[in-house]
Amino acid sequence: MQHDGRVPHPHLRREPVQARSAERLTRILDACAELLDESGYEELSTRTVAVRAGVPIGSVYRFFGNKRALVDALAARNLDRYDGRVAERVASLPPGDWRGLLDAVLDEYVVMKRTAPGFSLVDFGYRIPVGAPPAGAEHALADRLTGFLAARTGRDPDAGLRRTVLVAVEAADAVLQLAFRIADEGDTAVIAEARALLRAYLAGALDPEAAADPAG
Repeated sequence: MQHDGRVPHPHLRREPVQARSAERLTRILDACAELLDESGYEELSTRTVAVRAGVPIGSVYRFFGNKRALVDALAARNLDRYDGRVAERVASLPPGDWRGLLDAVLDEYVVMKRTAPGFSLVDFGYRIPVGAPPAGAEHALADRLTGFLAARTGRDPDAGLRRTVLVAVEAADAVLQLAFRIADEGDTAVIAEARALLRAYLAGALDPEAAADPAG
């Protein structure tokens, strides 16, 4: 996993090689995020991104074939940065502390939702307004969180754990979207309900006594 802000290569026509090229790519993605906040996806264009970033239009097309690829790359960068933020938070947690991991997962998502440009529309790619996400993209967050949980709890990251995490991610997503529909900064009471819901659901799969006695 990358934690330095670089974009995973599947969304790029060409990888930046030189520092100058990487800096230009960062400016392009930053401009895309700002414009999404200001005018939405429908008004976004590669030309407006180029103008905002202060680069020739050819520089945008060097990396991206169209605006959808550009937004996909922004979503991938969001996920990568989120991954890094969560990893930093949980590094000092004691082994087995999945509740601390859950707090980090929720807290860092809420912070990015409130502060990261473009995140309220795109986040990790689930809410791009047109077309379907690339194959498997809707499960990318669940895959990463499964890895975190497996590492923290000593569980095998098998299909059962991944399914549990996927259900948790989908449930949290629905409740958190509600929180941010109620209030621009996210309704704190609804966010608290999301935390309680996830703790109750995940306890059945992650607490040692529950795993030892699944029928209990």
